[in-house]
Amino acid sequence: MMEGSAGLKHKHLEFTLASVSELSTSSVSSSSYTPVIARFSADGGVAELRFHQGSEFIDGFNVDLGNAQLFKLGPVKSLCVSESSETNKERPYSWGVTIEFRNEEEGRDFHSAFEQWKEEDVVQGTHLPNGAISASKSKFDNKIEPASAKMYFHYYGQLLHQQNMLQDYVRTGTYYAAVIENRADFTGHVVVDVGAGSGILSLFAAQAGAKHVYAVEASEMAEYARKLIAGNPTLGQRITVIKGKVEEVELPEKADILISEPMGTLLVNERMLESYIIARDRFLVPNGKMFPSIGRIHMAPFSDEYLFVEIANKALFWQQQNYYGVDLTPLYGSAFQGYFSQPVVDAFDPRLLVSPPMCHVIDFAEIKEEDLYEIDIPLKFTASVGTRVHGLACWFDVLFNGSTVQRWLTTAPGAPTTHWYQIRCVLSQPIYVMAGQEITGRLHMIAHNAQSYTIYLTLSAKMWGPGAEQGGILQTSSCKLDLKEPYYRMSQPQPYTLAQDQQPHQLLQAQDIPIHAEDLEEPELLQQPSENSGAQLQ
Repeated sequence: MMEGSAGLKHKHLEFTLASVSELSTSSVSSSSYTPVIARFSADGGVAELRFHQGSEFIDGFNVDLGNAQLFKLGPVKSLCVSESSETNKERPYSWGVTIEFRNEEEGRDFHSAFEQWKEEDVVQGTHLPNGAISASKSKFDNKIEPASAKMYFHYYGQLLHQQNMLQDYVRTGTYYAAVIENRADFTGHVVVDVGAGSGILSLFAAQAGAKHVYAVEASEMAEYARKLIAGNPTLGQRITVIKGKVEEVELPEKADILISEPMGTLLVNERMLESYIIARDRFLVPNGKMFPSIGRIHMAPFSDEYLFVEIANKALFWQQQNYYGVDLTPLYGSAFQGYFSQPVVDAFDPRLLVSPPMCHVIDFAEIKEEDLYEIDIPLKFTASVGTRVHGLACWFDVLFNGSTVQRWLTTAPGAPTTHWYQIRCVLSQPIYVMAGQEITGRLHMIAHNAQSYTIYLTLSAKMWGPGAEQGGILQTSSCKLDLKEPYYRMSQPQPYTLAQDQQPHQLLQAQDIPIHAEDLEEPELLQQPSENSGAQLQ
């Protein structure tokens, strides 16, 4: 039960809990005599969450709200994670507590209070002149570790990496077409280019007749963008480059349209989508346009014996029992799991897919930034063939929902390859399925402060055949992967011949897809193959 006002006028705000426990330890439960209390306080100017049982403070369970995040695990259960701090010598690592509430309403109230207190703890910047940057810590700085940010901005500050993206003609050409074909959305309007990089999208917007473009870029690439834009004076006179993060800079006017290329591997890697959403909230006029406006993560189980063997064989080095007189086998198990914790980035033949894909839609115009901290996707597929399932294949597409033309940028297998390729999460224990069998599971992604996500994947195959209605799950396989540390295989799709006992199943379309309301719920991205679709790729 919440005591006191929900506002922050009071020094303390308390909640009675069902239980609280540090990860990997036993829980502390409430009883009718000694309830567990979660108490928010701001003693000494630092916002903290402390836990008490009766009049006693539970030692070691205090949470600094300045570097903590709260994730919902269920209707009445949440996880509070406190990131490591350079000043915390006693706990130099990430740490978490599981909190169980007495009912759903109290859980919702606790989450609301947590966000209020956390926001109160962040020093708010004041209005600054155009292009100026607040000296206080921004939302970006509060959730991203400095080392990761430094490496990220250094990477994108180099021309060779910008060239790599510019030479992705699927990417650049689609952006160009989406802008130029929708001149009506740009002509006479103010545009903000979020994470402008080389400034190429700002130049496209100016070509489409934008009244003025504000190109916001935090890396050293901003200086190159100024140089490139100055070298195109006809367009450049309507472009202002602002060096800084979108979370920090101030602009002299609101934008009618945002343009950005915030997509990373699996759409969400690098966590730039959150900056895109923050820019929307800070700069975009009501009902303004976003290019792109919608993103979709597509997923399907796949079978690839060659890939599985390739990854498993990497760990064979650690099976040596006499490596210069040393037995390496004690580390074999850890090495084996380590290789399978890396998502595989490459281009693959869509005929490796075991079922039609499903998708998860992210509407950039509606989603809250906090909703991207944790993405939980229930999975359900029907196998098209009988085979071994080695994991989950994923790709994404984004929609430019222009007033004149609607255009998709897709990274699907079978479509022209982009610098994003596709990504596959490989199970260390494959599962077996029959044609027509249902595959269920969960793709759970939790953001971390190195600008990426920890991925938890589970796939299960239900019992098949007589008695299946009485049977439960027949086999389940799970894995944990770090999206920050992929295996860049990045080969082009190899010729793939279907086994004689398999039927060629549906293939992905590579062409543009018109947008309809029903597409966002249940996209039809597959078509029946022609008679010779089982032949090798040329």
